[in-house]
Amino acid sequence: MDIYFYNTLTKEKEIFKPINEKQVRIYSCGPTVYKDATIGNMRTNLFQDVLRRVLKYNGYTIKHAMNITDVGHLVSDGDAGEDKMLKSAREEKKTPMEIANHYTKLFFEDLAALNVETPEIVCKATEHIEEMLEYVKQLIENGYAYETSTAIYFDISKLDQYPILSNLNLEEQKAGARVEVDQEKRNPYDFALWIKAPENHLMKWDSPWGPSYPGWHIECSAMGQKYLGEQFDIHTGGIDLIPTHHENEIAQSKGKCGKIPANFWMHGEYLLIDGGKMSKSLGNVYLLKDLEKKGYDPLVYRLFSYSSHYKNKLNFTWEAMEASKKSLERLKNGYQAHLAGKDEVDTNKITEIEEKFHQAINDDLNMPLAMGVVWEVIRQENKSPKWAELLAKFDTVLALKIEQPMEEFQQEIPQEILELIEQRKQARENKDWVKSDQLRDLIQEKGYQIKDTKDGVEVKKV
Repeated sequence: MDIYFYNTLTKEKEIFKPINEKQVRIYSCGPTVYKDATIGNMRTNLFQDVLRRVLKYNGYTIKHAMNITDVGHLVSDGDAGEDKMLKSAREEKKTPMEIANHYTKLFFEDLAALNVETPEIVCKATEHIEEMLEYVKQLIENGYAYETSTAIYFDISKLDQYPILSNLNLEEQKAGARVEVDQEKRNPYDFALWIKAPENHLMKWDSPWGPSYPGWHIECSAMGQKYLGEQFDIHTGGIDLIPTHHENEIAQSKGKCGKIPANFWMHGEYLLIDGGKMSKSLGNVYLLKDLEKKGYDPLVYRLFSYSSHYKNKLNFTWEAMEASKKSLERLKNGYQAHLAGKDEVDTNKITEIEEKFHQAINDDLNMPLAMGVVWEVIRQENKSPKWAELLAKFDTVLALKIEQPMEEFQQEIPQEILELIEQRKQARENKDWVKSDQLRDLIQEKGYQIKDTKDGVEVKKV
């Protein structure tokens, strides 16, 4: 069955054909690990996870690389200001590496809670400085980059077309540099590949241009090429990355090897909060743990994300979360009802409904339509393990742990225990092992067993 994806590069929905017959290579822009990831960030990761799962449902193997930005991403999306890692380190009175490690760990804990698969390759910017330096050297040799007293810039005038993805008018764009506007730039829209570091800059490396550090865009170009080759199948990210980051990735790749790195560019839309933007000033910046504190399992948010196509804005409200919680309960109870059923079922009917689900997910990851098919199975009057088997197959894409009974799924952890777990987590981060052990014993005395795993802490009532 053909798969169709909307391609930001061509502005059309196209039949997807991978470069290699059996393996799909994907690059995703990962987090800048200077603060907690929001539920808006997580929406992008959920879309990327569904993409992986749909491709696997169609029989493909996946080679998926995702970067961790721990240097080079400046505070302004207009490409000015200081490095986000340094700003956060100063505010929290920690080193940049402590900040990076802390928020990277939290990010992957959130992914695990949402049942998001970890990409096959996770690559940190700070561990690929040599690859980035070689990339910049090659751009200079090819005539696409030049040096000023403050940075190495990419010369967009050498390109046949810029921008490509966004089709924005350059006169309406801000300068795409990772530093303040430099009078030495040949073109106001040239962007920084490598930035010469001030003497007191905490994150810098030796380079042919003195102590310096990478710009944001170069890391994805260098790591994407290292792990996936000069051309791969799909590049994903949030819609906010189109006009600057992804445009500049394409520019860098064309300057180095004359190719656009990915055949398909796929972007997830914004999450709205009560119809507006998520904003600190409005007090509506929600994290996954905020949902959990209100009694919502993270998979409730995953199901909620299926209520809108990934290319459409999704409006978050607490009323919608409550509706999704009830829907997940109905879904799990419906699965259990079919599992316990003994009715006969027409195998042709099963095949027909399975094809409908397959067509929905293959139509540019149309999860609202796919969920309509899922509910059609739940509503079947003939209760049969055959329907339960089909739902379990659908769940390889949905990832809602549909086979887990609701009473187990909804195990309530009292607020007192959650607070003790958080205190123990802080003690472990501070390497206060005595306090950590004391808190673990206290939690056990109160009737709960705690287990540390690579995916985080597991808690269950004894």
